[in-house]
Order: sequence, then C-alpha cells, then structure tokens
Amino acid sequence: MSPSTDLSFAPLSEAFAQDPYPFYAALRARDGLTWFEDFDIWLASRFDDVTEIVMHGKMVRSLDHIASAEDIAARKRAGNWHDMPHHSRFVQFSLLDSDGEVHDRLRKQVFKLFTPVMVGKLRDEIQAYVDRLVDSLADRPEIDFIEDLAAHVPGHIIGRILGVPDEDCPQLRVWSENIVQFFDIDRSDERKELAERNTTEFYHYLLELKAKRETDPRDDLLSLMIEAEQAGHMTHDEFFSTAMLILMAGHGSTIDVLGSGMHALLKFPQEMQRLRDEPALMKTAVQEMFRYESPLPFFHRYCTEEVEICGRKFPKGTKFGVLYGSANRDPKQFADADRFDAGRGPNHHIAFGRGAHFCLGNHLARLDMDIIFSTLLRRFRTIELAEDNPVYKRGLSVRGPEALRIAWTKA
Repeated sequence: MSPSTDLSFAPLSEAFAQDPYPFYAALRARDGLTWFEDFDIWLASRFDDVTEIVMHGKMVRSLDHIASAEDIAARKRAGNWHDMPHHSRFVQFSLLDSDGEVHDRLRKQVFKLFTPVMVGKLRDEIQAYVDRLVDSLADRPEIDFIEDLAAHVPGHIIGRILGVPDEDCPQLRVWSENIVQFFDIDRSDERKELAERNTTEFYHYLLELKAKRETDPRDDLLSLMIEAEQAGHMTHDEFFSTAMLILMAGHGSTIDVLGSGMHALLKFPQEMQRLRDEPALMKTAVQEMFRYESPLPFFHRYCTEEVEICGRKFPKGTKFGVLYGSANRDPKQFADADRFDAGRGPNHHIAFGRGAHFCLGNHLARLDMDIIFSTLLRRFRTIELAEDNPVYKRGLSVRGPEALRIAWTKA
C-alpha cells in the first residue's frame, strides 16, 4: 500500500471543534478511504462506506482474535494504553469492545431492561423528575442549559435503572467523563493518570454497592447482574466492566446531544416554532438531532482477514475509522443534509451504529430527549441563545457544546 498522506485534518483543533463539517465534506470528496497517519487508520466518511464497514461480517472491534498477545501489548505501548491495571480490566475491555460469543452473552444479560416496553414504563418517572428540575430553574431569566439542566437528567435516570442512589449520580458523571476522555486522540500521561485514577475510584465504589445488593437485592439492574454472575453468565471483571459501561454511556453522549439538539433549535428557530405548532413531531425531531449532530461521531473496526471493501483490498488487521458524524451529513444520503429538519423523513441515520453493536440505550436516550424538549416548549414562551458562538468540545470521538447559555420566558 502507498496511502495518501496529504491530509489536512486536525480533529483536536478549535476550528474542527466549532464546525467539523467542512472537514468531513473534504474527506467525502476524496476517492476511496483516506489514510490518517496520525491515528494509523483508514477513515471512512461517506454514508455507504461507513455502512459497508460496520455491517461487514469480517469486521470486529477487538484485536483479540486477529493479533498475538505480544502484538496487542506492543500496540498498547505505542498508543500509551499500557500500565493502566484498572482501566485495562474494566474499560478497555467491555461489552462495547467485545465481539462474537462474549458480546452476545453480555448483551443478553442487560438487554431486557432496555427494550422499548421496559423503557416506556419509565416515562412518568422521567417526566416527574424533569418537571421538578424545571420548576427549580423556571424563575431564572437565564441558565446554562448544559450544566443546569441537561447534565442532571440522563445520569439520574440510568442511575435509577442500575440501582445507584440519587445522591451519588453527580459523582458518577465526573468519573465517567474523566475515564472516557482517554479514548480520544490526545492520550498524554496526564490524561492517562486521570483515567486510571478515576477508574480505580469508580471500581471501589461499585464494589461496595455490589456488596450491599448481595445482602439486600432490589428490583434494579445491579441485582439482575449479580444473579447473572452467580449463574455463571458473567465473570467478576465483566460485571464491573458492564456496570461502568452502562453508567458512562448513560451520561456523556446524551448530555452532548441534548446540548447540540437545543443549539440546533436555536439556530433554526422556524423548526422550534414548527414543534410548538405540531408537538407530535417531537419524536421525529429527536431523531434529527442525532443525525444533525451525532454525539459519538467516530468509532473503529478491524478486519479479521484480508477484505475487499470500499473499492480496494485491505490486509488482515487493518484498522478502519468510521465517521458517523460525516456519514450523517452525506448529501447523497440526506437531502439538504446541512439543514436541521424537525420533520425529516425518512431519516435512516446511523448515529446509533448498525449491526451487532447497535446502541443498547437508544430508546432511553430518545425518551429523555422527547420529554425534556416537549416540556420546555410547553412551559416557556420564548427560548433564545444568550451567548455568541457556544464553544464545542475538542476531539474526534465527541460532539457537543461545553456550555450553552439560554434565556427564556415562561408561558
């Protein structure tokens, strides 16, 4: 192979954070996949290419079955993933980064609590919580939508499902964010130490909570997982890895898409008015929020053998970067792709992934968003942006505003 390296692509830059879509458009305009030397990866940016990779039968997320232990260790050292005992046990291995039998077995243990029927039973509880939260904020003329509102809902709800006391949920968000940040391109020693220390603290917290549930089981996911472990369906490490993953996945990405979704409505006020006039469109609008600003815009795959894909052959072990954020703005797939359309249909976006790794929590995330935005549009006559150019998080693996100041007036 003689991959092209003439790539102007800086995903840690301020310009990319504020608006990655011109960069994505430039990638889509190139022939085939694009080699990104800084990350040792082939980038797929077009909708068809991303879909072909994630649905291909020879693609996996883990190197376990395609590389030797020595090669995996060498790759970890090269990427600064080594010497992280707890992060390695509970974060680098997870339901998300497993394949085949292991992935199917772990997913089966928790899937039953994330079906549309089970999630739908939480609607009244989520609505009551959101109402109380909005009550506490309604008299303030201006808030930070992220910190004051969005950050309080997803983690609280996923914590309730798992069985975490309400008062501990804010700390779970801190641990989650400090652990997940190490999955982006910047893996400095400082960020590495932060991720390992927070994983260790998270583990010891869950260890104590598990001990309590073993003597006092309840109707929650932790108790269900304890039964699964006792029945031999989960190991000790798989128990904690899965619990951490569920809590981490239930925090960051939903907070991010709540923020970018609100920002989209503020940038397209005619669509906000459309939702006020037609509240039944909210479910469609929520799907459009995921397409328009995919909160997890980047994932990876490895091929387990030589494959011919996306127009050329790639050897066994090749790493592919699938850019969901770019694919969901591909004009060949979505008409007027850079416009937020609350009534867009059909809207076959891939923000939740495809295939075996389709997002387990997608129904819960969409319900949270439906309730939050419907409540705000019902209770506030005006909602406006109270700052110029909100700052977005830097990185290839995340997409969402760091803060979002809004002003509102009650209905």
